[in-house]
Amino acid sequence: MPAAIPSTQSRIVLVNRPKAAISPDITSGNGTFLLQKNAPVEQPGQGECLIKVEWVSLDPAMRGWLNDSRSYIEPVKLQAVMRALGVGKLVSLGQDAETKKAAEKKGLRVGDWVSATCGWQEYAKMPVREVTRIHVDDKILVGLARVQHDTSTGIESLTLRVRLPQPTYHLTALGMVAQTAYWGLKDVGQIKPTDVVVVSGAAGAVGSIAVQIAKAAGCKKLIAIAGGKEKCRYLKEELGVDVALDYKDPNFKKDFRKVGYVDVYFDNVGGEILDLVLTRLNKFARIALCGAISAYNDPNPRGLQMYLTLISQSAQIRGFVVFDYAKRYKEAEDDLLKWISEGRLKVKEHRSEGLENCVDGLLGLFKGENTGKAVVRIGAPDSKL
Repeated sequence: MPAAIPSTQSRIVLVNRPKAAISPDITSGNGTFLLQKNAPVEQPGQGECLIKVEWVSLDPAMRGWLNDSRSYIEPVKLQAVMRALGVGKLVSLGQDAETKKAAEKKGLRVGDWVSATCGWQEYAKMPVREVTRIHVDDKILVGLARVQHDTSTGIESLTLRVRLPQPTYHLTALGMVAQTAYWGLKDVGQIKPTDVVVVSGAAGAVGSIAVQIAKAAGCKKLIAIAGGKEKCRYLKEELGVDVALDYKDPNFKKDFRKVGYVDVYFDNVGGEILDLVLTRLNKFARIALCGAISAYNDPNPRGLQMYLTLISQSAQIRGFVVFDYAKRYKEAEDDLLKWISEGRLKVKEHRSEGLENCVDGLLGLFKGENTGKAVVRIGAPDSKL
């Protein structure tokens, strides 16, 4: 193994499945997670590569990955590194011909910035097939989008090169949170210019992207729900929503009823707010169930009470996960890059420093501490990127 790559690393593994809230204890072995400081850095074998992890994503969905129950993805195994999306540097490749061929096919070389499901660790050994190269041009990250033109004009499609300020854009405006917001509104919500759209959890990672996509795609009126005056100010003044409502305000329910009836509801929270929205549906309304952060730590979550409105208003309610659209990610990415280039899609990050702060950062999501996308810097990168 090259001298620049250490033989040991720090990582965080799952040691106990939580029955309710995640424990912040990462040192005793009695909490949910354990910080291991002298874990081996494994050399990549056939079909594998090694990534120096620089940034990881924190997402509410990670709480569900800890449960040993049927879901859209297998639970994290006990004693395994906690699963997390991340970006980092490719530092080593398996030396066999098959690995080199696979890397060439994906355009991967040692030194490239890449994105992958790296996990909470300093170095991640990954199958080459699960790694995606992040394009870099003169030390400026770029995204490549195909801009389609009307074929009747005879103009061919062009490639749009969009400069991205940080590699973390591949965890935010070009990451799974953006894909989730895009498909929840476009496919599940079937958003139209005549729609009144409501987004809950609107100052969070998915929600803040969803409100911007709703504006970029066009809608009649955009209503955002968040917790706290500062988050509502951010949504109104910086993201340009028409109405921002604080669910912590004692007049929240009364204020929500004043905004009229709803055509599309992008739900990130579930619980009482979902029930409230159900009482204010327009005919043929569409509800996209993205998440239910109000229930993730509750062993006995409340059920819906106002669901009969779905019948009376001929409305639709549908759950979805982003992996349903895996074969269409590039379609969304083209639109996302276009909106970034036009200044219509902005990113606000809630940053933490150090692997040891991953658990506290994840806990913070359920306390409403973040505005925008929560990310953790695992190591100091060797460049300004």
